[in-house]
Amino acid sequence: MDSTLSAAELDDRIAILRDNIRQLIEQAAAASGESNEERTADRLAQQNEELDRLIAQRDALGK
Repeated sequence: MDSTLSAAELDDRIAILRDNIRQLIEQAAAASGESNEERTADRLAQQNEELDRLIAQRDALGK
C-alpha cells in the first residue's frame, strides 16, 4: 500500500506524524490520570512505530 508513495509524499506523512507526536506529548503533559496516560502512551508508541516505518521506507528510496 505505502510502497507506491513518492519521497515527497513520504516527507509529508513524516511531517504529519512528527506533529501528531508533538501534540500527543503536549496533551500528555496537560492530562492527568492513569487511564489517560496509558492511552496516550499507546498512541505515542503507535505513532513512533509508523514514523520509523516511513523513515525507513523513505531511506530505501534513496538507495
